[in-house]
Amino acid sequence: MLYLDHAATSPVRPEVREAMEPYLTEMFGNPASHHTAGEAAARALEDARARVARVFGVRTGDVVFTAGGTEANNLAVKGLVLGGLTSGRRRLVVSPIEHESIRESAAYLARFHDVSVSMPSVDATGRVSPAALDAVLTDDTLLVSVGHANNEIGTVQDVAALREVARAQGALLHVDAVQSAGWLALDGLDADAVSIAGHKLGAPKGTGALVVRGRLPLEPVLHGGGQERGRRSGTVDVAGAVGLATALELAERGRAGTVALVGATTSRFIAAVRRLIPEAAVTGHPVHRLPGTASFTIAGVGGEAVLLELERRGVISSSGSACAAGSDEPSPVLLACGIAPEVAQTAVRFTFGRSPLPADAPERLAALVSAAVDAVRR
Repeated sequence: MLYLDHAATSPVRPEVREAMEPYLTEMFGNPASHHTAGEAAARALEDARARVARVFGVRTGDVVFTAGGTEANNLAVKGLVLGGLTSGRRRLVVSPIEHESIRESAAYLARFHDVSVSMPSVDATGRVSPAALDAVLTDDTLLVSVGHANNEIGTVQDVAALREVARAQGALLHVDAVQSAGWLALDGLDADAVSIAGHKLGAPKGTGALVVRGRLPLEPVLHGGGQERGRRSGTVDVAGAVGLATALELAERGRAGTVALVGATTSRFIAAVRRLIPEAAVTGHPVHRLPGTASFTIAGVGGEAVLLELERRGVISSSGSACAAGSDEPSPVLLACGIAPEVAQTAVRFTFGRSPLPADAPERLAALVSAAVDAVRR
């Protein structure tokens, strides 16, 4: 079986399991407890926090551990907006191609806190231009939230350019780096808040972090005992924090070589698919895209039917966001890019992992995709 849905989740790396093991067994203390077992856990937690901070190039106190990317995004969007309402600003800007955790957080703020939500347009490749962002910014914009790389089509945003536009209006910037962490540099984002998720990196599901500048007012989403410096209550998963830090360091250490290798494999696969299936259209930006993402629409065949045929042939892939699995509605991301609904429903997405594949894998995989499409047509 060939697994090509790493944008949904990746397996836990052996080194990560090994690093976590002591904190699941003999060193199981609660880091908030004031005794020997708790203090040992607290030291491990702070070491993990410092390791994540080093990757981002921020202060240790700027790292808040969460239970994944969705919680990190909720904490960033809701927390920064609610914490900043006393400034008099009440506008939130999110693009129409953001992850559901961003879009639904924005909808919540609009429903219950009278926050105005604006959406800049995206071009056909899924990019937000500085001009499009500037067109929706006003002097009461509090926060701009943008995905570093899109989870469905892999398009990478020009965060530096968008950051300058946002800051010219005095707005904060949150970057959802759940998909880009481990593939793209994080230490140069210079955002006010950045979200990551462990299970995209080789850490377990249910691990994540929000890196947020400590000086910013941040209203907690979870209230309770005041852990994580009062920004995220609840007993912290020490083993998960250690696993996240280990996975992030490993991904960063091998990032340059991995990006080159996976990028070349993906490019060969895209070229082979287009040779075998001339009507297959690549979605997303042709250059500014994640190295391991290849997404297509194939007019005339249902995407879900193609995926079933592929699985019968030993290939696991997806039609887009795992958070929208089972939905009959066309992808909001593809619709925002100007793709017709009936074409958007033909989407298939292949996302490669960090492990090397056999030399002939791209061409063999493309042949399997072609066979699956032919089977659906028949």
